[in-house]
Order: sequence, then structure tokens, then C-alpha cells
Amino acid sequence: MSEQAAVATEVADEPRVTPKRRDNRAWWLVLPVVVSVAFTAVIPLMTVVNFSVQDVFGPHDRVFVGLEWFRSIARDPEVRGALLRTLLFSAQVLLLEIPLGVALAVVMPRRGVGVSVALVLVALPLLIPWNVVGTIWQIFARGDIGLGGWAVNNVLGVNFNYTLDSTDAWITVLVMDVWHWTPLVALLAYAGLRSIPEPYFQAAQIDAASAWATFRHIQLPRLRGVLTIAILLRFMDSFMIYTEPFVVTGGGPGNATSFLSILLSKIAVGQFDLGPAGAFSLLYFLIVQVFCYVFFTVLTRSGR
Repeated sequence: MSEQAAVATEVADEPRVTPKRRDNRAWWLVLPVVVSVAFTAVIPLMTVVNFSVQDVFGPHDRVFVGLEWFRSIARDPEVRGALLRTLLFSAQVLLLEIPLGVALAVVMPRRGVGVSVALVLVALPLLIPWNVVGTIWQIFARGDIGLGGWAVNNVLGVNFNYTLDSTDAWITVLVMDVWHWTPLVALLAYAGLRSIPEPYFQAAQIDAASAWATFRHIQLPRLRGVLTIAILLRFMDSFMIYTEPFVVTGGGPGNATSFLSILLSKIAVGQFDLGPAGAFSLLYFLIVQVFCYVFFTVLTRSGR
């Protein structure tokens, strides 16, 4: 038998591999999610887009205006002022809450009964609804009946009144947000610290590394991914903050605490201008997406 015939015989004797048949029935399990997202996100978004290019006078009376509302919102000095205040507030929130949360996570116990107690105490502010947080601080910061306001006025000797002074109102909203959301950063950082293998700390003890050296060279590098998530979450939440400052100050005094969310609510609900409100909402959404993309890109590239 020739060599070619032998090869042909071997190939013929090999079992044939039938192509695997794909079963696409699993996609039916995804269908409820698609329908839910369509009703909760896509359809409302298309409604906002529809309103943003029209001047609505009534249920059946509207005029197409194109990009007129977008140009009007972009040129509005009140919107620009609210944007600057929101950016400043988000920057201050990140500069305060990220270091405080990491410091709190570092000093929390790593073993024993104190772990459960510490976790419960730290997580308590996160369990309080946002409107209740605003009500608590609205009373707590008052100089006549609130313990915090009374202590600042009588113990520290500072004339504190968040209802009349814009600086006091800003500080009140900022401290309230730090008190409410720093525990979230602390819990995320604590989870990241607990995931560090114990041999790293044993090696640091053998090398007689100080606490700062251990934190800088072992703990902080291992927290990079967790802190990226914390920064993104806290930026989005602080940039879209609404309930707490609305309950405490209502955006005042004047426009001192009138953030983008409060101004949008004023246009959409107070004035019922659906066209400008729709354009405002889309620009607001775009700004949040752009800043989150920039934050994520910068943080991930610096990590590499």
C-alpha cells in the first residue's frame, strides 16, 4: 500500500466531529431584563428627548424648536453658577470623605468581637433614608433648638445660622454629606484591607516597617481598585445630590446651595417647563457620564 493510501485510510478511520449545536433558548431568560430596562430607562429617556426638542403648551399643543432649549440652557448664567457649585461640592466631598474613610478603615479592628460592633456602628448612617438625614440635620444645626447649632454658638462663640448665612449653609450641607457617606468609603476600604494576605504584614514586621511604611507600600497599593469604585460612586452621588440640601436649606439662602439637581427640579416641577427641563436633564446626564469616564480612565491608567 502506498504512503498516500495509508494516510487516506487513517483519515477515514478517524471519528468525525459533528459541529456543536447552539441552543439559543437561554436568551429567553434575558428577555424580562430587557423589557424591564426598556420600561424603566429607554422609554423614559426617549420621552425626555422628545420634550427637549419641543415647546410644550399643552397635552396636544406643541411646537418643534430643535436645539433651541439646549442653547438656552448652555447660555443661562444661573445654570453655569449651579454647575460650578456642584463641581466645587463634589471636589470637597472627595477630598474629605476618601481620606477619612480610608483612615477609619485602617483603625477598625481586624479580628475579634470588635469587628462586628465596629461594622454595625460605622454602617448606621447608611441605613437612614436621605430625607430623614436632611430632617435630622435641619434640626441638629439650628442654633435655637439644635444641639450642634447651640454648641457652635455658645461653646465656640461663633455666630452660626445656616438659614441666613451662605457659608454656614454650605458647611452644614458639606458636613452632613461627610457624616452620611464617609461610612460607605470606610466599608469599601475595610473590605479591601481584609483581602490583603497576612504574610504581607508578617514580612513588614520582620523588616521593622513603621505603620506609615506599611500603609504606603502594602495597604494603599492594594486599595487602588477599591478606591476607584469609591471615588466613582461618591462623585456620582455628590454630583447628583438633591434630597438632603433641599430638605435642609431648600437651595438657599439665595442660591448658595442651589445645585444642578435643585435647579432642574425648580424648572421641571416648579415652573413646569418641560422643554427646558428635558434639555437640562440630557445635558446633566451627559456631564455625569463624561466626568465618570474621565475619572475611570485616569484612575485605571495610573494603576497600570
